[in-house]
Amino acid sequence: MAEQDHLDRRGALKCMAWAGGGLLWTLSGGVPAGAMLPAAAPGQRAPSGGFSFVQISDSHIGFDRPANPDPAATLRAAVARIRALPTPPAFVLHTGDISHLSRDSEFDTAQAILGELGVPVHYVPGEHDVQGDGTGAAYLRRFGAGTRGAGWYSFDAGGAHFVGLVNVVELAAGGLGHLGAAQLAWLRDDLDGRSSSTPIVIFAHMPLWSLYPEWGWGTDDSAAALALLARFGSVTVLNGHIHQVMQKVEGHVAFHTARSTAYPQPAPGTAAGPGPLAVPADRLRATLGIRSVRLVGRSGPLAITDSDLA
Repeated sequence: MAEQDHLDRRGALKCMAWAGGGLLWTLSGGVPAGAMLPAAAPGQRAPSGGFSFVQISDSHIGFDRPANPDPAATLRAAVARIRALPTPPAFVLHTGDISHLSRDSEFDTAQAILGELGVPVHYVPGEHDVQGDGTGAAYLRRFGAGTRGAGWYSFDAGGAHFVGLVNVVELAAGGLGHLGAAQLAWLRDDLDGRSSSTPIVIFAHMPLWSLYPEWGWGTDDSAAALALLARFGSVTVLNGHIHQVMQKVEGHVAFHTARSTAYPQPAPGTAAGPGPLAVPADRLRATLGIRSVRLVGRSGPLAITDSDLA
């Protein structure tokens, strides 16, 4: 990343919006645009036309500390919102930290809850999903069918090309994410031959921009991946990990981080470090909100509306 891409605390706070536990995306003509999950409310209509999918992240099943002693309940709340949509999404993207300690029982619970969606779920791992033996073997046994390496893969849907990347297996210095040479070589081959007009949707756990390196919120070799994406006219990058909504638009690349369905984390630089942020119980769901995002044209600014689960 270029030096100007680094955000200090003030810059980080300027581009933050406090909401977004689930994101409903539509693809109209292959161009991603956002819509609110609360569109399922009585009397409201689903987004017209296009192809829709939902992003959720950081379920942390197995977490039991004061920040949220029952993350399974809040994951069920997110599932209920998705199921209530007037038009079901084609699929759900889960951008990692499905579990808290990568235990089989945690994966069992998460799969059972997410199985209630009734639509396919595409996963990438978070660091909490691979911490058992450091290789992600337990995660891959569950979710690795058809993937390469540590779990990366791609598929086409709705006129766009979706790429799931893994940046949590070999963390770099300071806890930064890392893609590695093998995955970058695969990404180059995966993108080779695709038209530059093909909309690309990248999803990975850790941010693919230098969001706040002091807390490990970034990926040390993301610049190499973004260079491979430079020729495409529409690139959307969806991440989790930081448990809060932040966004950045750089040329034709739009970066979005999502809120957790489990618990909030502090804003960059506002605490000694990252970690679960306890709030009063009656305010928890207000911090696990929902974000509406709409992409205005192929390169226009993002229109954002925030609401919460309370």
